[in-house]
Amino acid sequence: MPYPTDRKYTKEHEWITADGTMGITDHAQESLGDIVFVELPKVGTEVTKGKTLGTVESVKAVSDIYAPASGTVTGVNEDLATSPEKVNKDAHGAWMVKIKVKDPAEMNALLSAADYEKFVSEEATH
Repeated sequence: MPYPTDRKYTKEHEWITADGTMGITDHAQESLGDIVFVELPKVGTEVTKGKTLGTVESVKAVSDIYAPASGTVTGVNEDLATSPEKVNKDAHGAWMVKIKVKDPAEMNALLSAADYEKFVSEEATH
């Protein structure tokens, strides 16, 4: 599956757009299986790049969601509280939180769609 090129990706399988909208990748939701619960931070929460900002629970496991950039949570996708399966249906459309990014330069360290795709394929062969 081609990854959208309008966003950056982390090696922990999150994506973030230039405006700070973030979620988990299609690869992540596929690895997790059926998602049954999503726990997200409240609006106003300060998040730090690389630190846990929430969790995704599937029938297989509970996985942490990591902040792809530091900043303040300005929006939370409330739909996921009652319909977490939306992440399985469209991982790149079902955003989780919006972050007002403190330092846009942090985004430069993230992977492009092509680099992320390469990372995922290399990870699958190990």
